[in-house]
Amino acid sequence: MSSKSIPPDNDRLDRIVAEARRNREQRNRTYREQALRIYPWICGRCAREFNHTNVQLLTVHHRDHNHDNNPANGSNWELLCVYCHENEHSRYLDNAGGGNSSGNVETTQATHNPFANLKTLLKDKE
Repeated sequence: MSSKSIPPDNDRLDRIVAEARRNREQRNRTYREQALRIYPWICGRCAREFNHTNVQLLTVHHRDHNHDNNPANGSNWELLCVYCHENEHSRYLDNAGGGNSSGNVETTQATHNPFANLKTLLKDKE
């Protein structure tokens, strides 16, 4: 075995660093990153505070429920913890009438009656 050291490929390292910087800049342009820079890291509903160790639990909620409406000033956003965000969307779907994409409420009735045979079962015990 030879102990030759391979010199670092500086061009490759430069490309990797440049790509990492581009990716970081692209992430910073997302509405989540913008909202995290604009607003304090506090849930808008339960007032739970977040820091760098748990900020992944803080989400951006679109107030008008339109995820394509992302103004640069953040007027359509609010930061909510994952629990409050889920609650908000559940309430919205409940008020919208069911939650399916067509807006039609599909109702199904249960057909199984667990007590249908109860009278005969009790009669046998007597």
